[in-house]
Amino acid sequence: MADLLAAVDRYLTDHDGQFLEDLKAFLRIPSVSADSRHKADVERAAQFVLAQMRSAGLTAELVKTAGHPIVYGHWQDAAGAPTVLIYGHYDVQPPDPLDKWVTPPFEPTIRDGRLFARGATDDKGQVLTHLKSIEAWMNSTGRLPVNVKFVIEGEEEVGSKNLETFLTERKSTLAADVAVISDTSQFAPDIPAITYGLRGIVACEVTVRGPNQDKHSGVFGGAIANPVNALAKLLAGLHDGKGRIQVPGFYGDIPPLDPAERQRLAALPFDEAEFLRELGVGAVWGESGYTTLERRWARPTCDVNGITGGYQGEGSKTIIPAWASAKITCRLVPNQDPKKIAAGLEARLRELCPPGITLEFSGGHGCPAFAFNPTSRYIAAAKKAIAVAFGVEPVMIREGGSIPVVSSFQSQLGLDTLLLGWGQNTDNLHGPNEHFHLADFRRGTRASAHLWHELSVLG
Repeated sequence: MADLLAAVDRYLTDHDGQFLEDLKAFLRIPSVSADSRHKADVERAAQFVLAQMRSAGLTAELVKTAGHPIVYGHWQDAAGAPTVLIYGHYDVQPPDPLDKWVTPPFEPTIRDGRLFARGATDDKGQVLTHLKSIEAWMNSTGRLPVNVKFVIEGEEEVGSKNLETFLTERKSTLAADVAVISDTSQFAPDIPAITYGLRGIVACEVTVRGPNQDKHSGVFGGAIANPVNALAKLLAGLHDGKGRIQVPGFYGDIPPLDPAERQRLAALPFDEAEFLRELGVGAVWGESGYTTLERRWARPTCDVNGITGGYQGEGSKTIIPAWASAKITCRLVPNQDPKKIAAGLEARLRELCPPGITLEFSGGHGCPAFAFNPTSRYIAAAKKAIAVAFGVEPVMIREGGSIPVVSSFQSQLGLDTLLLGWGQNTDNLHGPNEHFHLADFRRGTRASAHLWHELSVLG
């Protein structure tokens, strides 16, 4: 096996330049799934992934959905070996604001050892690490040490609207032993990580209404309730002065944090002063009694994502607005039920709603949180592969965000997921000047190649 791994490593080194050119070609496709004007571009990106799969030696097909296609590929000739389901997405976020990009978002440009383009890290670059590792195995040894199945979708950035249907319809086809997703990040530069926990999410919108149209604030002010004032009061009532969320039943199902986990998180090389400097804020804030990392990864939150209401133009306009609205999301931790949290949130908002104001509550969709066993044999295999590629063993972390497909893989397919992020939190995912460090692209590809070997030799 050592000779085979050496051959794979040589292939990765010898074809590094071509891998980079393929990534650039992928990044030139403006596959913005949220913008209907890019429908043809999203299709082109799917065709690119299809060609990459076939070039790597996989049997692959384009699966039509009610929206953007899913690319499915597989190789299953490793008799008796584990089967790995690899997931990723080829769609990207809109590039706006364009004036904040140093170079155009769909013209990949290398600066200071980093490749700048929309989708570089999220998720085209990370998807390609796995496809290129498969190519390296197939072209240097003629086979893979494990069976693989790839599901690369084009709607992750718009909520994966058709993925659930695909998983349901292909449930038997997608049977596997473990899933692998690279859509997370390292802990810090040169500190690779395996993410064993994800927060869940519930999203909703609240709209409050007062008069039947905007009214003169001088004529009617003091006589009727102002919806913007009312909304401000409602939103302020969601937290107390110590950062505790004031929603009925919000904390009732959450077990205490395990002391061993708290100790493990405290041992991570986290520099809070540097964290604040990078964000441009003067102090941390949140639920009292917990560290910054605990609040980011292992405690629930309730955040207002946007507020609309009243006059937004230049200068003043003396009105009592007819309505106001806010978008709210709660990040959840294990044992919290998204539906129960949404119901409690609605109840709290209605409790705070003053007379003369009507309240409408919508949404409430979301996914639960997950925390996987950090000592599982699959994680042990991933640790070995990452240590070879990065020269250091990865740390174990949680992630404050949500990846709904992880929930779907567990509920629909009974799979735990290895969350192996090759990029950095500072790669400007979703923002201007997104980039991927070339060193991380190379190390991620090598870690992926060695992962297939480590999974194949599990007892």
